[in-house]
Amino acid sequence: MTNFAFVFPGQGSQSRGMMNGYADFAVVHDTFIEASAILQQDLWQLASEGSDADLNQTVNTQPLMLTAGVAVYRAWQSQGGAKPALMAGHSLGEYTALVAAGALRFADALPLVRYRAQCMQQAVPEGVGGIAAILGLDDDTVREVCLEGAQGEVLEAVNYNSPSQVVIAGNRTAVERGMELAKRRGAKRALMLPMSVPSHCRLLAGAAEQLRSYLENITLTSPQIPVLHNADVAACNDSSGIKDALVRQLYSPVRWVETVLEFGKQGITHNIECAPGKVLVGLNKRIDTQQQALSIHDGNALTLALATLAPGVQS
Repeated sequence: MTNFAFVFPGQGSQSRGMMNGYADFAVVHDTFIEASAILQQDLWQLASEGSDADLNQTVNTQPLMLTAGVAVYRAWQSQGGAKPALMAGHSLGEYTALVAAGALRFADALPLVRYRAQCMQQAVPEGVGGIAAILGLDDDTVREVCLEGAQGEVLEAVNYNSPSQVVIAGNRTAVERGMELAKRRGAKRALMLPMSVPSHCRLLAGAAEQLRSYLENITLTSPQIPVLHNADVAACNDSSGIKDALVRQLYSPVRWVETVLEFGKQGITHNIECAPGKVLVGLNKRIDTQQQALSIHDGNALTLALATLAPGVQS
């Protein structure tokens, strides 16, 4: 019996033309029209024609990726796709997962993630923070690099993305020091990422408190599908617990390796990345080779995923 999970990416999966593969799906267009009306911003134009600078601005990226993920999930449903057994999202993708799981209204999620983005950007002005991927070092070595490179500033391991791929974040000068130290310790690559905010480190603690206040006025319900949270690698059923997990997520590491391994422990045989792009598929294949990682980044891929799961789906 096939037991599958859906995963939703966060920032870093955006690109010009990202929705072109779903141009023929009315439900996708309708979702973008709905989101654009709520935010008073043409998100389809941003996805189709936006410059790299516009696409990479946190206040644009977060609502755009949320809309893209929800649109693709609705496309899956429109084609008769079964309900997944579990869900998770990488960073921002956790919000998309909560919408797809029925815990958070789409109309509430859009202004929520834009506010989240604004708080994050204000907490760390452009140019002050940095975020970089370190490839080829184990987790302990990366943490040692962060301790050595901080030199009184903030430098932390913030995304445990896959074996030998850890993202570090903090003050930009500290991140640059960390990149050099990582190379000296044998890293295959140290790459500054095109993100305007150093997510998931202590520099976001103030933004997290602003988010906590905002969330007090948001209604959350028990998810119809369990969502594993980044901060705890565990599902939560009550509103206060979900809100607390979202607040802590802002300044806590994304424990993605543990999340995918937890899928395996719970009997997941397939994990499906629900959005344009294949970032999580690449990570997930390296984390657990026993699970088949798929992406529904366009209409053809969605059809293939449906066919792959068709012989026997447990939802």
